[in-house]
Amino acid sequence: MKLASLKEGGRDGALVVVNRDLSAAVRATGIAPTLQAALDDWTRCAPMLETLYAELEGGGREDAFSFDQRLAHSPLPRAYQWSEGSVYLAHLERCRRATNRYLPATLYEEPAMYQGASDSFVGPRDSIIVHDEAWDIDLEAGICVITDDVPMGVGRDSAAAHIKLVLLVNDVSLRALQPAEMAKGLGVLQCKPANAFSPVAVSPGTLGEAWAGAMLSRPVVSRVNGTLLGQPDGATDASFDFRDLISHLARTREIEAGSIIGVGTVANRDESRGTSCILEKRALEILSGGVPTTPFLKHGDKVRIEAFHEDGVSIFGVIEQAVVCSRRS
Repeated sequence: MKLASLKEGGRDGALVVVNRDLSAAVRATGIAPTLQAALDDWTRCAPMLETLYAELEGGGREDAFSFDQRLAHSPLPRAYQWSEGSVYLAHLERCRRATNRYLPATLYEEPAMYQGASDSFVGPRDSIIVHDEAWDIDLEAGICVITDDVPMGVGRDSAAAHIKLVLLVNDVSLRALQPAEMAKGLGVLQCKPANAFSPVAVSPGTLGEAWAGAMLSRPVVSRVNGTLLGQPDGATDASFDFRDLISHLARTREIEAGSIIGVGTVANRDESRGTSCILEKRALEILSGGVPTTPFLKHGDKVRIEAFHEDGVSIFGVIEQAVVCSRRS
């Protein structure tokens, strides 16, 4: 099934079920008013949502309406938790080598994760609001999952059962603010504006062969101002998968239903696949020619992130955002 949240009904949106090609939707009001409410009662709600999806796909819903992605919020407009790892070590290696740094050995042995702000996400068509271009604005295209309740100490083999939905993210970064903030040793905050997630979240079963057990096995396509930035495959060159991240996060605590977990900036070792962020593209330019030539995002630039079924149908819908200037109060 495919689920979305319309920008109506309150801060958490209104839950709708969307058909496979994202052309039609039906409200899930009689099952759960919001996606978070459905996740809180997933055992009861999921079968009914699956039935609703099957009826919509079969054309048997008279209450179906055209689905307009522009009216969708991120599937969870706010979440109890947003945690991200970095499982594509090629991305980290390139970015470190470009500044004469190397990865610690522990990153090859166990996942590295951080917990980010999750009180306020933006919609997939909302603007990236940044006051100062000098902060070096960057996109980061990634893959995420939403979990149900995960018990503390869950093992890797059991973790996959807690993955209920899959989606994409634009995890925006302000690169010029990162070094000083990270040097404080307490994580990142100001350098990470509000995330935007794909308009649609998809159950692993609906992904079919595009779901490789615990990772999306499809290219994640990123464009800036219509020009292809990269299309690395999600299941290629990942040192860890979502089972590892969930188990790692739950080692000493429970994970609550509605938690979003990401694998970080998607990257392949094959450089012809391009990159999912500008920082890595600049790193490759430094490693090959000594200087970066690709600029970071400027006001007016547009970002587009998407993934497709093998038949060309958009899986999660489009993240399409313009960079705009904010006014300081």
